[in-house]
Amino acid sequence: MAELKTKPNSANINDFLSKVENEQKRADSYKILELMKKVTGEEPIMWGNSIIGFGNYHYKYASGREGDWFLTGFSPRKQNFSIYLMSCENEKKLNDLFAKLGKHKTGKSCLYFNKLADIDIRVLEKLIRQSVEDLKNYQP
Repeated sequence: MAELKTKPNSANINDFLSKVENEQKRADSYKILELMKKVTGEEPIMWGNSIIGFGNYHYKYASGREGDWFLTGFSPRKQNFSIYLMSCENEKKLNDLFAKLGKHKTGKSCLYFNKLADIDIRVLEKLIRQSVEDLKNYQP
């Protein structure tokens, strides 16, 4: 079975964020960092070289594949922010919140937006909170 390439490590979060070139994206990153700390009650950990993760959970698929991953996290990618919300897989449950969020896109387990000014941060907090709650109740 293939091993995950993205793993937790001891890289410094502030060193990583200080290298975000776009000044607004860097400022937004620090706001997201504080929001996720508040919602999760967890300290951030670097996963790979570009993801900041909070907390962890163990998953197991029907195929037998299993592993550990963070409860929620984000990455200030060059093009946009990637917010890791495992609840995106169940968009129907979150449709009301997504409708109130603002300018964004979703993927299988990611929420994408360009800057915090494009979205309602209170709705983002609710989405993160719901995703974390769902994963904490997850039974592999």
